[in-house]
Amino acid sequence: MHWLSSLDTQLFRAINSGWSHPLLDRLMPFCSGNAWFAPFLLFAALALLVKGGARGRICLVMLALAVGLGDGFICNTLKHAVARPRPFLTLSDVLMPPGIGRTDSGSMPSSHAANWFAAAMVLFIYYRRSWWFMLPAAGLVALSRVYNGVHYPSDVLAGAILGAGYAAGIVWTADRLWAWAGRRWFPGWAGRLPSLLVPEPRPALPLTTALADRQWRNLAYALILLQLGVGLWFLASGTLDVAEDEAYQWLWSKHLALSYYSKPPLIAYTHWLGTALLGDTTAGVHCFPPWLAAALQLTILGFLTRVAGARAACWAVALCCALPLLIVGGALMTVDPLSVLFWTLAMVAGWRAIEGGATRDWLWVGLWSALGFLSKYTALFQWLSWLLFFCLWPPARKHLRRPGPWLALLINLLGALPVLIWNSRHHWITATHVAQGGHLEQAWSLAATGHNLLNFTTDFVLVETLLLNPFVVLPTLAALWLFLRRPPDGPLPRYLFSMGAPIVAVYFLLTLHARVQPNWIAPAIVPLLCFGVVYWDARWAAGHRRIRTWLVAALVVGTLSQVLLRAPKVLDKLAGGKLPPKYNPLKRVTGWRETAAAVDLARRRLSAEGPPVFIIGDQYGITGEIAFYLPAVQPTPAAPIPVYCRASATPENQFYFWPGYTNRHGENALFVREFALDGPSGLPVDDSIAAAFTSTKDLGSVIVEHRGQPVRRLQIIECRGLR
Repeated sequence: MHWLSSLDTQLFRAINSGWSHPLLDRLMPFCSGNAWFAPFLLFAALALLVKGGARGRICLVMLALAVGLGDGFICNTLKHAVARPRPFLTLSDVLMPPGIGRTDSGSMPSSHAANWFAAAMVLFIYYRRSWWFMLPAAGLVALSRVYNGVHYPSDVLAGAILGAGYAAGIVWTADRLWAWAGRRWFPGWAGRLPSLLVPEPRPALPLTTALADRQWRNLAYALILLQLGVGLWFLASGTLDVAEDEAYQWLWSKHLALSYYSKPPLIAYTHWLGTALLGDTTAGVHCFPPWLAAALQLTILGFLTRVAGARAACWAVALCCALPLLIVGGALMTVDPLSVLFWTLAMVAGWRAIEGGATRDWLWVGLWSALGFLSKYTALFQWLSWLLFFCLWPPARKHLRRPGPWLALLINLLGALPVLIWNSRHHWITATHVAQGGHLEQAWSLAATGHNLLNFTTDFVLVETLLLNPFVVLPTLAALWLFLRRPPDGPLPRYLFSMGAPIVAVYFLLTLHARVQPNWIAPAIVPLLCFGVVYWDARWAAGHRRIRTWLVAALVVGTLSQVLLRAPKVLDKLAGGKLPPKYNPLKRVTGWRETAAAVDLARRRLSAEGPPVFIIGDQYGITGEIAFYLPAVQPTPAAPIPVYCRASATPENQFYFWPGYTNRHGENALFVREFALDGPSGLPVDDSIAAAFTSTKDLGSVIVEHRGQPVRRLQIIECRGLR
C-alpha cells in the first residue's frame, strides 16, 4: 500500500505546485466556495419548486436528502473513522491560495466532491441532459480541492464515487419505501404518484372523507416522528452548548426550592430530572425539549383533528416545525417549552369543558394552568383570555353558574402556593423583579412613548415577524383583521382568538414604554397559529387555492430555518468560508467549553502562587456557564472549583440568596466578564471587586475561539487576598 500512498502524494504535488498559476490561484478558491454560491443555489431551488412541477419538487427533496444525509452523516462519520490529516498538516511546501481556510477535520473523503457528485447523480436521474454541465462542474470543484492544498487526489476520488453511489442509493430506497408505505398509509396520493423515479402524476382518485382524513393524519404523525428524530439526532450531535439561561437555571437544580428570584420552580426540577438521568452534561440539560415539542404537536393534532379536520391539523403541525421560535424551543431547555405546552394543554382541556361542561375537564384546566404558572408567570394571562372569551361568547357564561370553572381557579391558586410562600419569605422580590423587567416603576410620558414607538415597537414587530416566519405571521394577521371586521359564526374562532390575542396586545402596548423580549409572547403562538389555520382552511375548502402558495412558502422558510439553526456548518458552506461571528445565530450557544478552558488556564497559573483560587463571574450568565463547563475541562479529577457571581448589596439574581465568597478571607480569585468582540477593551476593574481584594491585576483581553472563529472576548482580572 506504500506505493499507493506515494503515488497519491506525487499526484497531489503535481497538481498543487506543478499547476501553480496566478489565474488558477483566483479560479480554484472561487470553485471551492464563493459568495455567489448561496444566492445561485436559492434561485435554482426556487425555480425547481415553482416551475419544476412534480418532477422538480421531488428532485429538490432528493437533493436535500442526498446532500444532507451524505454530508452530515456519511462523510463526517468516515472522516472521523479514517482520521487522515489534511495535506497542509503533514507535507511541507504545500501551496494554498489566499482565502483558503485551514481546518483540522479529516481529509478522507472530500465532502465537497461527495456533495457535488451526489447532486450530479440526482439531477441526472431526473434530468438526463444535466450531465453536460453538472459533471464538469463537479469535476472542477473536486480538482480545486487538490489545487488548494486541502485534499489528496484519493480524497476527492473517494468522495466522488461515494457521493454518486449513496445518492443513487437514497433515490432508489426512497422510491421503494414510497411504493411500500404509500399504498398503506397514503393510498390516494400513491395512486396519483405511484413512482418517485418516474414522477408522472396521474388523475386523482376519488376518496372517501374518512380515507382522506386518514392520509392527512398519517402525514402529521410522520412529520412529528421526523421532527422528533431530528431533535434527538441534534441532541446526540452535541452541536450546541448550554445557553446562559440554561446554565443559570441548572444551578438552581442544585439548590431546589419552592421558587426563585426571577422564575417559578418547575424549570429547576426539570433540570434536576434531566441531569439525574444523563448526568451534568449538555445532553442532560437538553434531553427534554425534543419530547416536549413532540407532545405539543400531538396535542395540536388531536385538538384540531376533532374541531377542524385532519387537513387543518396536519398543516398546523407542519407549520409548528416552520417557526424559528418554536424550533429553538425544541432544542433549548428554558421555561418557554414548558410554558407553551401547558398553556396549550389548558386551552384544549378548556375547549372540551366548554363543549361538554364536564367537571373533570375543568379540573384538567386547573391542573394545566397551575403547571403553566409554575413554569412561567405569563400563565396568569390565560385567565384574562377566559374573561375575554366569556365576553365574546355569552352562551359560555352558563358555565360560571357551575362549580367547574371555580374548581379550576382553586387548583390554579393551590399551584401558586409554593411561589407565594417563597416570595413572602423574601420580601416579594419576584414582583419587584417583574416590574423592573417591564420598567413599570417608571412613569409613562408622551415624549418617551413617541421615541419608543419608533424603536421598541418597531423592533418588536420586525423581530417577531422574522422569528415566527413572515409567511405565517402575515396570513394570521390578515385572518385576525377579517375576524375583527366580521366575526364568523360559532364559538371556536372566538375561543382561539381569546386564548392568544390578550397576551400579544398587552406586550405590544408595553413596547410603547419599554423593550419587550421576543419570547414573552410564546404562549400565544399556538392558539393564534390554530386560529389562522382554521380560518384559512375554511377558505381553502371554499375554493381559495392561493392559500397553498403561502403554506408552501412558509414550509420552505421553515425548512431553511431548521437547517441553519441545526447545522451551523451549512452556514459556512453557503458563505463560502467561515461565517463572521456577528452573523452567526448560534454564537451565544457555542464556545462555552473553550471559555471555561481559558478561565481554567488562568486559574492554574494563579494557583501556582499557593492560596486557593475561586472564580467570580460578572453576571449570572457567564457565572453559570463557567460553573457548568469548568469541571469538564479539568485535566485531572479534582475538587470542585468554587464559582460565584459578583456580590451585590441588593438582590440582582438568585446568587444573592446563596452563600457567597465573602468568608473566603485571604484567598485569591479570578474576576471574569465578557464584552463585545468589537467593543472597547481595557475596562477599569469593578469598584466592588477592587475594594474587596488587597490587589488586582488585569490580564487583558482573552479571545475565545470555536472552530477557528472568535466567538467572545473576556476580561480576566487576577484578584489577590480577599479582605
